[in-house]
Amino acid sequence: MTHLKDLPLHTLQFYATAPYPCSYLPARQARSQVATPSHLIHNDTYSELVTQGFRRSGMFTYRPYCDGCQACVPLRVPVDTFAPDRSQRRAWKRHQTLTAVSLKLCFLPEHYQLYLRYQNSRHAGGGMDHDSIDQYTQFLLQSRVNSRLVEFREPMTNGKAGALKMISILDVLEDGISAVYTFYEPEAGAGYGNYGVLWQIDQARQLGLPFVYLGYWIAQSPKMSYKLNFSPSQILLNGKWIDSRTINTNAK
Repeated sequence: MTHLKDLPLHTLQFYATAPYPCSYLPARQARSQVATPSHLIHNDTYSELVTQGFRRSGMFTYRPYCDGCQACVPLRVPVDTFAPDRSQRRAWKRHQTLTAVSLKLCFLPEHYQLYLRYQNSRHAGGGMDHDSIDQYTQFLLQSRVNSRLVEFREPMTNGKAGALKMISILDVLEDGISAVYTFYEPEAGAGYGNYGVLWQIDQARQLGLPFVYLGYWIAQSPKMSYKLNFSPSQILLNGKWIDSRTINTNAK
């Protein structure tokens, strides 16, 4: 008997959502294309969907499907050719003493409190700064693929765990690591966000995986435009992954 997870990708169905307010570009409406049924989307199928521009939020696998807008561009970093710039090297040096521990997806009050501090500092008024425990759990702690929660703490002292500084949720795909979400202590002048991406690139290299998928690059959104700083990178345009340096970023 064929196992459900061995069924080919074409057994999935795709539907478009109703329009909803865009989270990144003010005064715009967004739509998503959602892959269903979610219980058929295991790691191999999800890995293939990611190469076609899909992402996941909890159990939902989607990609942008907006009317008259293609601002969201999937971006991935080839780990073998990536070259950090000066600020990235500085972030790596500053935070490389952090201790990273990989866990299964789990709820811990300490993680949730860090998430709320991050949202209130970095995304106040964005709708996620008052997420309930249920909303947090559905967003980050539900998955049918190979997902990990990575704690980053200050070095251990006297046998005790150091202060929690950052959490990264990531998926380990067939051809890379997909960065689901990262949140961290909102300390002025720290470079936790850059360090988190650099750590994932290094982790993919150690696992022999060629790519780190960083989600969607949106040139007009400061929240997302930083992703192009991880260079060289590739973007998905018209169904093909191309070097992002070949495009005119000012036209996006």
